[in-house]
Amino acid sequence: MNTPMPAPVTRRPRHHGALALGCVLALALALPPACGEPSGPRELVVGSKNFTESVVLGELVTQLGADAGAPVRHARQLGGTRLLWNALLRGELDVYPEYTGTITQEILAGEDPPAPRPGAGDTLAERLAAHGVRISAPIGFDNTYVLGMRRERAEQLGITSISDLRAHPDLALAFSSEFMDRGDGWPALAARYSLPHRDVRGLDHDLAYKGLEQGTIDVTDLYATDAEIRGYDLRPLRDDAGHFPEYQALLLFRDDVPTAWVDAFTRLENAISAGDMTAMNARVKLDGVPEHVVAADVLRERFGVTAEPAAVETWWTRLRRHTLEHLLLVGISLAAAIAVALPLGVLAARRPRLGQLVLGLAGVLQTIPSLALFVFMIPLLGIGGPPAVVALFLYSLLPVVRNTHAGLTGITPALIESARALGLPPHARLRLVELPLAAPSILAGIKTAAVINVGTATLGAFIGAGGYGQPIFTGIRLDDTGLILQGAVPAALLALVVHGVFELAERRLVPLGLRLARG
Repeated sequence: MNTPMPAPVTRRPRHHGALALGCVLALALALPPACGEPSGPRELVVGSKNFTESVVLGELVTQLGADAGAPVRHARQLGGTRLLWNALLRGELDVYPEYTGTITQEILAGEDPPAPRPGAGDTLAERLAAHGVRISAPIGFDNTYVLGMRRERAEQLGITSISDLRAHPDLALAFSSEFMDRGDGWPALAARYSLPHRDVRGLDHDLAYKGLEQGTIDVTDLYATDAEIRGYDLRPLRDDAGHFPEYQALLLFRDDVPTAWVDAFTRLENAISAGDMTAMNARVKLDGVPEHVVAADVLRERFGVTAEPAAVETWWTRLRRHTLEHLLLVGISLAAAIAVALPLGVLAARRPRLGQLVLGLAGVLQTIPSLALFVFMIPLLGIGGPPAVVALFLYSLLPVVRNTHAGLTGITPALIESARALGLPPHARLRLVELPLAAPSILAGIKTAAVINVGTATLGAFIGAGGYGQPIFTGIRLDDTGLILQGAVPAALLALVVHGVFELAERRLVPLGLRLARG
């Protein structure tokens, strides 16, 4: 008597539940956090640009605000002029240090002045008031642009003024990126002096000093109060045609800042000379004294203000904070990308014509320079974490979409036909057959996106999102290799850890037979 064979038991692949759980978690993490105003007393937010003098002035304002009892936060080294100005207009910053020449040549350039009030005239204050922004009196020093060379090189060629450069068209010129596009920057300067130079490049302001020292460039733009003029023995070239306007340092602040706080930080008016500012810059750049310490010393000596000592972070505390910030940027953006890219990859595989459009759009996003993509998000989401997360999310889409599409379209047609012969409907076929078979390719795409995210997230510090980019940018500004390594080494190690985690996940979730077949 023949014993009937038992009916085959259908088993769900082990990785199916993990993929479903991953998608659910991704969707949950993709939900935007609450963006409303925080409860409690208003916080005074001080901004500063990505150079030392601005950070020092920001610290002076921050500590004066704290002395007046304001809950205060310093958003340090955020980037260039437009970034801070727009953040001020949106209310993300309350006050930041600026310069008269930058206001006229960069911020208000091209604007039609508003109709002056009776008896007021067309003053800078009137023009800024039309934007809801007020202006302090000058702090006390003029930090205008100058061009500079190594003294030895300038003496060798007999160059003392900008007009002398006309006789040396072979010199290599390199200017800060902002100077390359300013109204009073390189194009206008070249036209004013009829400079014939063609070897002109843009680079970071702080890196230009290294270029001068190493002889790879001959001329760059300097700020008159830069400590590096003395530190690198540079010769400022005389502006004999009077091209550069005055750059009186002052404070820009919103007109809704409480009067008591304004009274506190406007104590800086006419209080700091050019020599004072140069000395403060030198203590930071040449002597390695932290900006908040330099600011506290000046406030104690000039105003009798004893600021609360800032909590000194240990190396481990900083690493832990930067790691948490970096993991949040990478984790949220990657989870959201998985939740969106997996369905898009399935759609691209099921609808070939539509799939070409999906893959093309994802590819276009990948071609946008990463720093530009971060900055593009600022008008929509402001500064800080949200724009960085969205930019990283967009950057993560292509690897996941492409690998999901490749994995599904690469399945042997005979396997699909077998599933159809068993009577499996399309959704069940996708869930039980196609996604499990495509899992190695999908995981490879997610792994690629994660590793790219870890590196790209360092740029988030440029717009105030923190992470490992913070010590990297600070180290570049201060010419401190140790600080650069504090961000670069952990970022590299995190990328290796992420790669290893996905390798282990693949071993756990993908059956041995599929791994061997792929190998």
